[in-house]
Amino acid sequence: MAATFGPYTPWRRAGDFVILSGQLGVVSDGTTSSMVEGGAAAQLRQALANARALLAEAGATFDQVVKATLFLVSMEDFAACNEVWVEAFDPPRPTRSAIAVAELPLGARAEVELWAYAPES
Repeated sequence: MAATFGPYTPWRRAGDFVILSGQLGVVSDGTTSSMVEGGAAAQLRQALANARALLAEAGATFDQVVKATLFLVSMEDFAACNEVWVEAFDPPRPTRSAIAVAELPLGARAEVELWAYAPES
């Protein structure tokens, strides 16, 4: 399971759903972690890559994501993050809420939380 930055679990299965904790644009070399550079869009791209890996660990895929919440420190990043979103998700894309927040952990500019409908076979 992926490392966390607090007292929580990166993902949990609840029946047919796999729910991911908020993902940040962090990269790790196995011993240290750091936020990617390039602002909210670059961080969202990495956060989605991290989420993809967690979903795979849980036996789910991006195609099964049905609900997402995007947290942004600045809504000025909304358009650029939408471009990243379109790259990451094929239609029909998951439902999504975008919420402006005052601050995110580790100085992040973007964070994403995902819910996947992934019945176990």
